[in-house]
Amino acid sequence: MNSSDWISQLFWLFIIFSMMSPYFQQQALFAARARKMAALEKKRKSRVITLIHRQEAISLLGIPLARFIDIDDSEQVLRAIRMTDKNVPIDLILHTPGGLVLAAEQIAEALKRHPAKVTVFVPHYAMSGGTLIALGADEIVMDENAVLGPVDPQLGNKPAASIVKVLEMKEVADIDDETLILADVSKKALKQVKDTVVGLLKNTVPDDRVEDVATLLSQGTWTHDYPIDVAQARGFGLPVSTEMPPEVYELMELYPQPRGGKPSVQYIPLPHQREVNGRGR
Repeated sequence: MNSSDWISQLFWLFIIFSMMSPYFQQQALFAARARKMAALEKKRKSRVITLIHRQEAISLLGIPLARFIDIDDSEQVLRAIRMTDKNVPIDLILHTPGGLVLAAEQIAEALKRHPAKVTVFVPHYAMSGGTLIALGADEIVMDENAVLGPVDPQLGNKPAASIVKVLEMKEVADIDDETLILADVSKKALKQVKDTVVGLLKNTVPDDRVEDVATLLSQGTWTHDYPIDVAQARGFGLPVSTEMPPEVYELMELYPQPRGGKPSVQYIPLPHQREVNGRGR
């Protein structure tokens, strides 16, 4: 075999390895996640479920796709809940911008019906449908800097509460038919979501607070991306703790966010302590 044949074979081996390398890396990542989840389950004697939406490279070309709560997510979570004994606690690690109301409601209701304790961990944020899911838990464990968000329904890219507001600002004769139809649907969506929130808050929030908290969260009190921090969530009467297990943070590290080009945030990944008299404290 001459040198050109060797070069040709090496070239094709390189191409094949380059194409398969992302697959092997992804499989190694899945295995690492499974080990970390198993360790957390052993420690807490629970069923650990993750609902984490990052932009992950899912093809050989490494094209990132945005992820949201969808029907596939609800099917998978509901299957995990069905496979969990009624006496086994459920720990759901939640990181999501939200998604379909139907899918989020299904997950939240299923968690609410689980007889054993349900804990939702929010290491960074759980907005919109993510907050709706968290409301189905017996306890919400948040990082001190994590946030939840309002659960007011959106019709396309428009807040349902704002569409209804148009009816108060203009005469019906001055409103086009499409907006009138959207307003009718918006009224129904607002009522449906509020009724769901009321049901989820029962037995977790004081009875005399349920109606008010459900209204605040579901009726367009704030913009849809308004951050509800730990103090405010506790002020609503939600069962919020900040005792986040370190394993949750470690698991989140196994869900990297791919970025093109140079990273926008950089630091030396070591704990830093203030020095006193030349010694760390």
